[in-house]
Amino acid sequence: MTPEEIFSKIDHTLLSVTATAEEYIALADEAIQAGAASVCVPPNAVSLIKDRYGDKLRITTVIGFPNGYNTTKTKIFETIGAVSDGADEIDMVIPVGKVKEKDFDAVSHDIRSVRLAAQGRTVKVIVETCLLTEEEKIKLCEIVTKEGVDYIKTSTGFSKAGATIEDVLLFKKHVGPNVKIKAAGGIRTLEDAERFIQAGADRIGASAVIKGYLNK
Repeated sequence: MTPEEIFSKIDHTLLSVTATAEEYIALADEAIQAGAASVCVPPNAVSLIKDRYGDKLRITTVIGFPNGYNTTKTKIFETIGAVSDGADEIDMVIPVGKVKEKDFDAVSHDIRSVRLAAQGRTVKVIVETCLLTEEEKIKLCEIVTKEGVDYIKTSTGFSKAGATIEDVLLFKKHVGPNVKIKAAGGIRTLEDAERFIQAGADRIGASAVIKGYLNK
């Protein structure tokens, strides 16, 4: 794959708690230069990017991030606000504790509520694979397929590990045909990104791939 083909699948990401407006603007400039799929920024940076760049690039933001244990009402509120501010794509974190309790109705309700609040925007469901058993991962593939979301996403990048090729292959085997896969967490080079894409990832969440290439 060419670098441009890889960049077109990357959500160029900046979710650092210390990030500044200047850094978000630099991120967006890099994303446009590289032809990235989107920029991924916190909810409080969405309007900054939208006001400055309009429709020049897609904006992804995160909901219930990074731990997912916000109430569903809070996630709905966050999502409505993000859409109003100009977000095109919503990456939500599931309540992992509910998975551990096997309260899959609660997990489904959480996902469904955010999907409806997103008003037709692309929704990616972050399941945090490093905290799950294989059985739980397979069950979540079933749930995201049933709930009609656009993507299942491996990781926040804020837990104890990120994406693995094995998880992408597992997802590919168990999600429905209309669910795509986003790999995120620990993907730092073009070579890393290409490996995940070849394994079946349709989108890559990364902060270093584009920056590293443009600055070399």
